[in-house]
Amino acid sequence: MQRRNFIKQTVVAAGALTLPVITDKAYAETLAAMSVTQTPGFRKAIMWGSVSGEWKVSVDEKFRAIKAAGFAGVEPHSHMDRKEVIDALKANGLVASSVCNSSKGSISSPDASVRQTGTEGIIVALEDAHAYGTDAILLVPGSVNENITYDECWHRTVECIKKLLPTAKKLKVKICVENVWNNFLLSPMEAVRYVDQFKSPYVKFYFDCGNYCHIGWPEQWIRILGDRIGRIHIKEYSRKVAAGRPRDGFNVKLAEGDINWAKVLAELRKVYKGSWLTTEQGSSKSPEDLKDLSERFDKILSS
Repeated sequence: MQRRNFIKQTVVAAGALTLPVITDKAYAETLAAMSVTQTPGFRKAIMWGSVSGEWKVSVDEKFRAIKAAGFAGVEPHSHMDRKEVIDALKANGLVASSVCNSSKGSISSPDASVRQTGTEGIIVALEDAHAYGTDAILLVPGSVNENITYDECWHRTVECIKKLLPTAKKLKVKICVENVWNNFLLSPMEAVRYVDQFKSPYVKFYFDCGNYCHIGWPEQWIRILGDRIGRIHIKEYSRKVAAGRPRDGFNVKLAEGDINWAKVLAELRKVYKGSWLTTEQGSSKSPEDLKDLSERFDKILSS
């Protein structure tokens, strides 16, 4: 509680840096070595949430299975036990590709106290990323609904992200805004405008290839967003399966849907400045599921 009060009283108000957990020397050296020896091209990662919660094993055991399946990185959730995550990364030769913000409190809420909670939680996510040696977090900025209008969502989220920029800059961690099914940022042109207004290299777009296939084509988004893309999520979608029930379009295995992965990869190679591609596909419930997903990932990378 004391730490949270410190954040609330100093960081959000003044943009100061709060109690970062610095990656230890041995792990920093490992990260540096991996960045030098990594082969050219994209690196495969998997989102922590895509490893089923029903799989009741430790973080270390899940990381071991992720590594054995052929992934080079993992995207942890924020607010996990930092020491446990760092120890598991080191033990299994994995790298944190980014951090998925999972804090409570939406920064689009009409309640100022809820927005404050959300802002404080994002600071923890930024600190987590810094501790794990990665330079990006995933942030779902907010939602539009019958109680939160489109313009309210825009202005509230912009205000909160601006407050976070001094901390992001200090920690050298990018805030990557993701497109999800939240009735917000519904076109690539609008996404460009949203990112550009901050005039900061610490606000980027986290583009999910599957999330807007029901209303568009991911390769077009990628071309328009260009180097505003800070991270990429790899996820499949089938319009045929989705017929009448749009969310059902995700109920298909990677490489068996309607995404033209050859076009997606071609556009990414032109504009994406990063190397991590992180899958958020399904919910792997076993090492065998992870291995199958990794092999499917390899298939699309060869497109």
